[in-house]
Amino acid sequence: MSRRTKAILLALFLGGIGIHKFYLNKVGQGVLFLLFFWTLIPALIALIDVIRFAIMSNEDFDKAYPAYAPVK
Repeated sequence: MSRRTKAILLALFLGGIGIHKFYLNKVGQGVLFLLFFWTLIPALIALIDVIRFAIMSNEDFDKAYPAYAPVK
């Protein structure tokens, strides 16, 4: 299973609490998702991420989210 597929599944099922952001080394965004999950806004953003990840090619996904990027 590719990283993109895992990110799609994580965003679809656990995106409301930001698990896909932690998986993609976006720790700051993941923390924001955790802080605001009760507003359901992160869930909406996660659905948008599912669509974005689904229409991206694997090459574009790898450029946008490198496998072992340093956490900023």
